Amino acid sequence: MLIVVSSLDKKTPSLVGGFWFPELTHPVEVFDKAEVDYDIASPKGGLPPFDGFDLKDRATLDFWTSAEHRNKLANTLSLDNVEPEKYAAILLVGGHGPMWDFVNNRQLINLVKTLYESKKIISAVCHGPAGLLNVKLSNGDLLIKGRHITGFTAEEEASRHYDKIVPFGLEAALKKDGAIFEEAPIFENKVVVDGRLITGQNPAYAKALGEAVVSALQNKA
Repeated sequence: MLIVVSSLDKKTPSLVGGFWFPELTHPVEVFDKAEVDYDIASPKGGLPPFDGFDLKDRATLDFWTSAEHRNKLANTLSLDNVEPEKYAAILLVGGHGPMWDFVNNRQLINLVKTLYESKKIISAVCHGPAGLLNVKLSNGDLLIKGRHITGFTAEEEASRHYDKIVPFGLEAALKKDGAIFEEAPIFENKVVVDGRLITGQNPAYAKALGEAVVSALQNKA
């Protein structure tokens, strides 16, 4: 499993960028139980910035008190150094950082394209689907054109006033790429499985997304 997180330091002068911590730790909790090994990568490599760190969250506590997990986070692979043939699936973690450094990232686009065309599983949660934008397959079609997908909704963005911060609206951009966007009521559960493309709407259901990915991996085995 390859997990990709953002390297963006700040989304405003006073707000950290990076990824949302539970969107990493909750899927990892699922992967651990299923004995699915993983690596973490980021655009810049090394220790990425993060938000949403809370040791009262059990999955986060378990992650943070594991030397192996902390070491993987402290030493993320640069996207330049990822060998796609090693992985059966990819997970693009959200938080607001992806809205800046996942979009039009040539290394990430090529990685997602290569994995998808190699019949691997592509998954993303919350703002992670920003990394699925502008991914063009070898046949010239956009990856998400005509595909059922979800992500952090325009309504959810506005409810936290982050619509004034992000460089574009994720929901609108996914629809512009031709995706069939599905959404649950604000901050409720939504995981959409469209073949080997699996997406989750918001941070609260990162665990459910992880479970859907593990199920897909087991069904392929």
